[in-house]
Amino acid sequence: MPVTGSRAAHPALIALGAVGAAGAAAAVWGIGIERYLFTVREVAASALAPGSAPLRVLHISDAHMAPWQHRKQDWLASLAQLSPDLIVNTGDNLGHRDGLDGIRRAFEPFAGIPGVFVHGSNDVTAPSPRNPFLYFAGPSRKNRAPAPSLDTEAMDAFFTDELGWTDLNNTAARLSVGGRSLDLFGVDDAHRDWDRLDDLPAALEKLGPREEGTSVLGVTHAPYRRVLDGFVDLGADAILGGHTHGGQVCLPGYGALVANCDIPLKQAKGLSTWTHGGRPVPLNVSAGCGHSIYAPVRFACRPEATLLTLTARG
Repeated sequence: MPVTGSRAAHPALIALGAVGAAGAAAAVWGIGIERYLFTVREVAASALAPGSAPLRVLHISDAHMAPWQHRKQDWLASLAQLSPDLIVNTGDNLGHRDGLDGIRRAFEPFAGIPGVFVHGSNDVTAPSPRNPFLYFAGPSRKNRAPAPSLDTEAMDAFFTDELGWTDLNNTAARLSVGGRSLDLFGVDDAHRDWDRLDDLPAALEKLGPREEGTSVLGVTHAPYRRVLDGFVDLGADAILGGHTHGGQVCLPGYGALVANCDIPLKQAKGLSTWTHGGRPVPLNVSAGCGHSIYAPVRFACRPEATLLTLTARG
């Protein structure tokens, strides 16, 4: 005999229960599992002068480090075994007022490997709780209430004095990497309007004449269109950025729903091509290896570092 009346399960309740169960499973995966599934994404792009030997670049971004995040620290430290020619750190290293302790533990094995870095806002001010749904309305507000300051000076001193890395915030540098000359320039966090693109031409000029075959890399934390266009105009052969977290919570088979800047969503993660003025340039946007301590989740967007091999153009 069929079940009727109050004893029958309403189809809407069954559907609601199924949605709730799926949501709970997704939360368990994103909070308890995927955010610890650290991965190295290996890609290659043609960006060097013809005849150049390959250049292996380890691109690290958005660690948002807290002192208790030992799994992330151990994984980052293990990346030194990849023996990159160059490390590019695109910012947001700190995620807690004591985050530098974890950054030291994570990055100490990189000492002596040439590297460069730029700042994200969370290298300067501490993160704060916010409504994640506001990201769907566009990039987060740049003029928020004052947040506690982080010890940026101590972090920068660790990078420059102990690791031997070069600060590229709104400036340029010429490095010898793997026996070749490499010009690099970068900007401070464009999401906070700290970038000074107008300062870069003079900084590049101070480097003096460029040797034939010297490649040029542009480095930014937040890959805003104005920055990417400016870097192409300045002659970048490749561009590296972070900030987006690859969307952090993505739809499987679709990708990022938000980027927290004005870059097209399809370019919010991974290697793509940025074209400006008819000139195409390889662009690598790291999905980063961390998250805010107030949003401890990753879904369909594993935490990552990139081993980017730059090869000679044909």
